[in-house]
Parts: sequence; C-alpha cells; structure tokens
Amino acid sequence: MNLENNKRHAIAFYKMAYEGNPKEAIKRYVGEEYIQHNPDVADGTHGFIDYFERMQREYPKKSIEFVRCIAEGDLVALHTHQTWPGNDQYVTMDFFRFDVYGKICEHWDAIQQIPKSSANPNTMY
Repeated sequence: MNLENNKRHAIAFYKMAYEGNPKEAIKRYVGEEYIQHNPDVADGTHGFIDYFERMQREYPKKSIEFVRCIAEGDLVALHTHQTWPGNDQYVTMDFFRFDVYGKICEHWDAIQQIPKSSANPNTMY
C-alpha cells in the first residue's frame, strides 16, 4: 500500500465528485466494486453517481475544505468542512478502503451540522 498515493486519491476522488463530476471520479479512482455504508446513498457506483449529480443540481454553490487526511493500512480518513447554501456548515468524517490495486472499494461517513453555539471555545477542527 502506498499511503501517500491513497491519501491524494481519496481527496481527489471526493473533491471531484463533490464539485460535480462523480462519473469521472468513479472512472479514475474506484475499483471493481464500491460498497457504500451511507444510508442516504444507494450501494455501488451508480448510487454514488446519482447522489452526487443530484447534489450538484440542487446545491451548485456548496463548497468543501479538506482539514485532515490520515492513512493507515488500506484505509484513508478525511476530515472536512462543508458549507452549503444559507451558510449551513457541516463537519464530516469519511473513511475509504482501498483494494490491493490502490482503488477505492468501500466508504463510510459521519456528518454533523456545526452548531451556532458551543459549550467550549474549541472549533470542531
């Protein structure tokens, strides 16, 4: 496993899909299978493409910032800051598993809206 390549590929994959080109993201970075654990997205590459194409149509002005990227073994974790229309902001944590060929084959995520106030002075990053 090449951890640095996997990190670069996970970021490029997610950025490309998020910004409106999920078909190309799948073509470049996904292997023979794609197992999806997000309950809002259908399993497989078609579900992924459908979801991100719909998000691009409905929310073309959304943005993403990659705050952290951590790799170990065949896994890459991304910590992101997303801003959606109306200044709705979310923190996400995405996990990608890579196959032996360096292609993404599985995805998990968790998302939380950033609250307007906090019990502590720390950011979510």
